[in-house]
Amino acid sequence: MTDLPGRRLLLVHAHPDDESINNGVTMARYAAEGAHVTLVTCTLGERGEVIPPELAHLSGAALGAHRRGELADAMHALGVDDFRLLGGPGRFTDSGMMGLSDNDEPGCLWQADVDAAAALLVDVIREVRPQVLVTYDPNGGYGHPDHIQAHRIAMRAVELAAEAGCPVAKVYWNRVPRSHVEDAFARLRDELPGSPFEKAAEIEDVPGVVDDERITTAIHGEGTAHASAKAAAMRAHATQITVAEPYFVLSNDLAQPLLTTEYYELVRGERGDGDGDDGGRESDLFAGVAAAPGSGAAS
Repeated sequence: MTDLPGRRLLLVHAHPDDESINNGVTMARYAAEGAHVTLVTCTLGERGEVIPPELAHLSGAALGAHRRGELADAMHALGVDDFRLLGGPGRFTDSGMMGLSDNDEPGCLWQADVDAAAALLVDVIREVRPQVLVTYDPNGGYGHPDHIQAHRIAMRAVELAAEAGCPVAKVYWNRVPRSHVEDAFARLRDELPGSPFEKAAEIEDVPGVVDDERITTAIHGEGTAHASAKAAAMRAHATQITVAEPYFVLSNDLAQPLLTTEYYELVRGERGDGDGDDGGRESDLFAGVAAAPGSGAAS
């Protein structure tokens, strides 16, 4: 790959749909601004629960293949051309929810050797040379084994890439400030009777909720084309998500807010200048990072 733009963003996720729910606005914004956005998805979500009755027959490899198509449609909605599967299709499979026998299946991501999987991600880092990487916190946001493992792989890859002379300047974890999600759920409870959904989720069902002071960065999308792109990307993952803006449900049929401002915690690198109108939070993941000359694969 040659002649990459000066700003390069890498996101590491566990399954198709995680990227759109967590980072759809962010991905759409930077793609629209001309940054190179790379998504690495670790599995095809072969053990996901399917929502539409007409697709309920899909499971295992067939579901994975279908979700790969959904991922392509979601990336088209976000304007992202560079999306990959860690190690190629089928290298790692969905591990299922924590504590199930699925976690013990050979070939699932939970059973992967972290250093070996991280080396595959280092290959991407060497090619793309991102200044910014986004992934989950150590609990994977909500404790799913694939999310936890994706975090471990991403963080180890950053270490290995630095040792190989390809440092990543900034690393962020997906977060949601508690005050923001509390306000969003209060609106949801008021508006639920007029929505197509019957029950609301709880704040605890939202991955990555933390106290407000841990938030370093906010990417605002409310009322923008980036928010519309996020909703479209989430709709593309029809086996997993039902969207009725400004809310959505997963397979548990519990409504939650579709967040059009996406929040992050900077955990590696220097914090850039903050926005005085947003409590000093960064409004740009690349804040403080000089755009690098366009470049291609490392030698």
